[in-house]
Amino acid sequence: MLISFFFHFFCLILRQLFLKGMTYNVILFAVRHMFRLDIMIWIAGIPLLVFAVMWLYHQLHLRKELQKELFLLSKVQRHSVEYDLVLKVMKMAIYRIDVQAQTITFESDFRDVVGSFHFSPNTPLEDFYELMLPNSSVKIKRALSDLMEGRTDEAHEQFETRLPHSDQIHWEDAYATIEKRDLHGKPLMIVGTLTFIDDQKTIERELIEARSHAEESDRLKSAFLANMSHEIRTPLNAIVGFSDVLPMAQNDEERTELINLIKQNNTRLLRLFDDMANMSKLEAGDETVRKERFNLGQLLMDVADKFADRSKDVGVKIEIETTADVVQPFSDRNRLREILSQYMDNALKFTTEGVVTLGYQVHNGLVRIWVRDTGKGIPPKYCNEHLFERFVQVDEFVAGSGLGLSICRSMALSIGGKVGVESKMNVGSLFWVEIPME
Repeated sequence: MLISFFFHFFCLILRQLFLKGMTYNVILFAVRHMFRLDIMIWIAGIPLLVFAVMWLYHQLHLRKELQKELFLLSKVQRHSVEYDLVLKVMKMAIYRIDVQAQTITFESDFRDVVGSFHFSPNTPLEDFYELMLPNSSVKIKRALSDLMEGRTDEAHEQFETRLPHSDQIHWEDAYATIEKRDLHGKPLMIVGTLTFIDDQKTIERELIEARSHAEESDRLKSAFLANMSHEIRTPLNAIVGFSDVLPMAQNDEERTELINLIKQNNTRLLRLFDDMANMSKLEAGDETVRKERFNLGQLLMDVADKFADRSKDVGVKIEIETTADVVQPFSDRNRLREILSQYMDNALKFTTEGVVTLGYQVHNGLVRIWVRDTGKGIPPKYCNEHLFERFVQVDEFVAGSGLGLSICRSMALSIGGKVGVESKMNVGSLFWVEIPME
């Protein structure tokens, strides 16, 4: 509209110039016509109106931009809170690696191990590698090198590391991927996570040990079942065979020898069934521990008397080492007697000459009772806790169920004690049980 006005005014001036000539009056007429009130309103109002419209449009645009920025800001803040919460729950650390500068920066670290890493920003990667164990350092360097060279897009490794200013070794689980590349596709920035997995590794190790133990137990159980038929059949056949021959004995000496052989095999068979019954009771937890005050020296003499006849048959002497003082522990007398009987049975089984000694020693509120023999001894690889497991036999050519020492350990644990062994090849062995006095 403004342009139309000026065009109309310009045409009016030209018309007057052509009609009347360019005179002072013509110019004055044009100026007067220009300053008419209605024309002045149009000249002044239209620009103001245009300016007002443009200003209003600009304000509306600014308002929309502000609302958009506020929305994005609120979204970023909410994302940051959720992001930190996830890291806290997962107990993770977030790091970024500048490929060109070869530096690492930890942005967040929510790992809960005391004394964990606290690197300053842009720490050289070599400082990070130095905390790893040698094998782990080589593995991580190779994985990150492949990632930084663009040979791989992701990396996942588990490694062992030593905390700063500490000798503690911890397992970590690391993930990494490429975050930013240049125009040629070469990696510029790598982002990754770290998590301590000590608990996971402990569980894995326990599962491996449990599996190995189960496989070993299964193997030993199979060997036990295969051997058990032989262990039962041998004394049973001897009892039946000698009983059939007994009526045909020619004299009293021959008859007495047959009777002794029947008794020995009967005792062996009963011991086998007793071991199986004791093991079943201990596993089922049916047998109650009955503690009482008793004379330990008298208990050793009772055990020695029980095996006196057998020791004479094998030509081994039984001795007892006691102190002048009367020792009266408060424990289960029957279970302790059973443990010592098992020790004596093994000692006489593997000792062909010399002495089997029973004794005890009191120290710091504990009493250690032992059975020492002068037998052939036990190989060093068996002188550990493995010897007291079920179905373990040092010499498979010697009769036995492989349950006796396992029963000893279970009984000792039930009365708050423990068992152990010391041995030297061709010198002898010492089996002991240690219980509290009270």
